[in-house]
Amino acid sequence: MSAAIIGQDKLIERIILVLLADGNMLLEGLPGLAKTRAIKTLSKELDCGLSRIQFTPDLLPSDITGTEIYQPELKEKFVFQQGPIFSNLILADEINRAPAKVQSALLEAMEERQVSVAGKTYAMDPLFMVMATQNPVEQEGTYPLPEAQMDRFLMHVVIDYPDDASELAILRLNREEQQTAKEEQKERLSPEVIFTARKEIAHVKISEPMEKYIVDLISATRYPEKYSEELDSWIDFGASPRGSIAMDRASRTHAWMEGRDHVTPEDVRAVVHDCLRHRLILSYEANAEGITADKVLEEVISKVAVVA
Repeated sequence: MSAAIIGQDKLIERIILVLLADGNMLLEGLPGLAKTRAIKTLSKELDCGLSRIQFTPDLLPSDITGTEIYQPELKEKFVFQQGPIFSNLILADEINRAPAKVQSALLEAMEERQVSVAGKTYAMDPLFMVMATQNPVEQEGTYPLPEAQMDRFLMHVVIDYPDDASELAILRLNREEQQTAKEEQKERLSPEVIFTARKEIAHVKISEPMEKYIVDLISATRYPEKYSEELDSWIDFGASPRGSIAMDRASRTHAWMEGRDHVTPEDVRAVVHDCLRHRLILSYEANAEGITADKVLEEVISKVAVVA
């Protein structure tokens, strides 16, 4: 993946982390920063399906989940035709371009790995990940994601422009791809590789002090007045229990990716921003002062100590 996506190492690492943690990812970045290319590249490396859903204001929930089709020649008059959500990797492109009722069509699939249509429930494939993208600019005509849906994403990853050296490499890679008439067929990894990794991650140990550290970080977002007046003035609502669950799963996966069988404070701090930035509701004062969720989380990390 690194050979095809230059200058976005963090993005590649986070996509793999979320896939191994069996979660979903919200990716925010300006146009042209390889958001779509990243998920397509992952699907080329894995022997699995990819669905790309372009979210637009006129999209309907049934366009995502599927619908029942009337077929009079059959004994069962109505047959369920699966929508694009029934795949392995789902790219929900520019998710904030569609209204809330369409966005909510993803909720059941993301959380419970199933879809309910006309009173019947249809199970998703065991290998399933939604990667939703949104553009931080051009907010006219967009629909901000409801807090309940934001909470369903394991991570909210923000990416920025590549550096100059990476930009030069991107130019050269693009020229090479134009000159190469046909892409070489290479062996793709079996999904069993992911399932095996998940079993190993399930056995990564997390000590009681590390559990307490995660809970203390979450608690600091809910009761900021205990830590400082500044934090109290910045946060209206803190992270839900899904935030602590996300940090537990993500920190154990991060430790496994680093070759460790136990979680350290560095693993927790490495995932705290991506796991919590979309779970905080900042105050009017914070927004007026230009205080971001990342700035708030930096302050939280500085105030919360690791108790051995």
